Amino acid sequence: MEKQRLFQYAIIWHPTKDEAKTGTKSLLVQDIKTILATDDRSLLILASREIPSTYLNQLEQIEIVIRSF
Repeated sequence: MEKQRLFQYAIIWHPTKDEAKTGTKSLLVQDIKTILATDDRSLLILASREIPSTYLNQLEQIEIVIRSF
């Protein structure tokens, strides 16, 4: 079995250029969460499952930021 590593991630929604012109700012969709995963790729899969359904039609505006330890 592969050894798991500690990661933290957060999910951020960013407005489009037009939305930003009207004053819309980026939103924290998922607060910082700590998780064990074997690598960045498997963490990204797990984190993407946490994207709320209301944002699934705006995936190009979603950013998942990852920090490993």
